[in-house]
Amino acid sequence: QVQPVESGGGSVQAGGSLRLSCAASGYTTPSVCIGWFRQAPGKEHEGVAAIHTGGGATVYADSVKGRFTISRDNAKNMVYLQMNSLKPEDTAMYSCAAEPLPCILTLRKSEYNYWGQGTQVTVSS
Repeated sequence: QVQPVESGGGSVQAGGSLRLSCAASGYTTPSVCIGWFRQAPGKEHEGVAAIHTGGGATVYADSVKGRFTISRDNAKNMVYLQMNSLKPEDTAMYSCAAEPLPCILTLRKSEYNYWGQGTQVTVSS
């Protein structure tokens, strides 16, 4: 499917961990850029992390550096977001987005054309 599909959200206490998965396939190029974004109620979309599935280059928002890790499994057409040391302010709807080549590895949502429906992450204090 061209539209990414997220899974793995849920509720966790502060300090806990979750791993989100993004299934993204069906694109016309062998590699794509995949970005994870989040939106909390009443707030703007925030780019969290992105990865180029070809070379593996990554980029992170300052707010998650050292706590979140984005990775890919090209054999399975999957991208993962490992989230550790979660904080209540990480609570949001998390979506993954894809952009075929040529793509810019960026956290700007305008650079991505294919979006999933999202998965909710709730972190309680």
